[in-house]
Amino acid sequence: MDFAPSPRATDLTARVADFMATEITPVEGAYHRDLAEARRTGDPWQPLPLLEELKQKARAQGLWNLFLPKEHAGEYAARFGTDGGEGLTNVDYAPLAEQMGRSAIAPIVFNSNAPDTGNMEVLLRYGSEDQRREWLEPLLAGEIRSAFTMTEPEVASSDATNMAATAVVDGDEIVVNGRKWWSTGVGHPDCRIYVFMGVTDPDADRHHRHSMVLVPRDTPGVTIERLLPTMGIYDEPLGHGEVSFRDVRVPLGNFISGPGEGFAIAQGRLGPGRVHHCMRLIGLAEMALELACRRGLERTAFGKPLVNLGGNRERIADARIAIDQARLLVLNAAWKLDVGGPMNALQEVSAIKVAVPTMAQGVIDMALQLHGGGGMSDDFPLAAAWIGARSLRLADGPDEVHRGMVARLELGKYGAR
Repeated sequence: MDFAPSPRATDLTARVADFMATEITPVEGAYHRDLAEARRTGDPWQPLPLLEELKQKARAQGLWNLFLPKEHAGEYAARFGTDGGEGLTNVDYAPLAEQMGRSAIAPIVFNSNAPDTGNMEVLLRYGSEDQRREWLEPLLAGEIRSAFTMTEPEVASSDATNMAATAVVDGDEIVVNGRKWWSTGVGHPDCRIYVFMGVTDPDADRHHRHSMVLVPRDTPGVTIERLLPTMGIYDEPLGHGEVSFRDVRVPLGNFISGPGEGFAIAQGRLGPGRVHHCMRLIGLAEMALELACRRGLERTAFGKPLVNLGGNRERIADARIAIDQARLLVLNAAWKLDVGGPMNALQEVSAIKVAVPTMAQGVIDMALQLHGGGGMSDDFPLAAAWIGARSLRLADGPDEVHRGMVARLELGKYGAR
């Protein structure tokens, strides 16, 4: 078991941290103020020029598409990736994701934001040459954005086999019907392609009924019904939307991998993606703990610094311990993915998906409490951070589903079916 990053990953982590400190942190407050002003007076869905400028700087410095996996990057890492012309292992990428997690905009700046990373990885692993040329290359170049449409409003989507949406073969076309929601990315004006998951063969076994299909946004029958706020926040410029598909027709070549392969693709997509989410959350928790410590030392009440009141030192200690425990748990999952692939790390990935959002939510809540009324406002990033951590207890599978997976695999060691 080796969690040590390679020399290349160590160098990239230092360079990302420096870029964050010199390019992103000094302007992030201004970015969010400009976004708030655009909400009041203009169109907040149009990417602000500052964000585009930062993306160009990151790419010029070779800090681009950092997520690209080592075993699948190939020519794309050389053409669109980071310095060095190859991708990274999950263990190597983990500290980079942690750095990016400290900022709301950093993953976008480095072209390493969900859901685009997961969709690009799907096309890398399972896409045809035509699909890669038409959709993957513009995504890697940052010229377009994408969305992943899986969750549905009419069914309990924690059980993906409940899915009601369909992707049925009709001659040389696929006919897509259904309604999806919480489809992240659909609000971005550059979103051009949806990865749609639906039932193709209802008579097949439960894990071979579903397919993933590429559906261009401008295909007739595709409608964004509404954009969804998450506890009042719309997450511009990406956003989460409810999208309807009514008799949408696309060519047979738009199946990814082939009909009935949806669950196999999802398994390959979600494992690394959950590690990415969890490492970004650790960075978010680190940011919150730093703010808590600074606030606690600088602010005085009843004649004492806040850190010396009401058990706050113990809370800070507990936060430090919880973050470090969670980081080791995630690195263990990342290492298991690297040495054996998704099926080798089912229990570990489910474990981090339960533990890390809960940890981050608790640490951020502690920091928010230390900030008093200010913590509830937009003057600090803590309220939005808390919402992000809370959301990830549902996204990519709720806590209960992942606890069920951990328990099933644990009991299986003792003969339980």
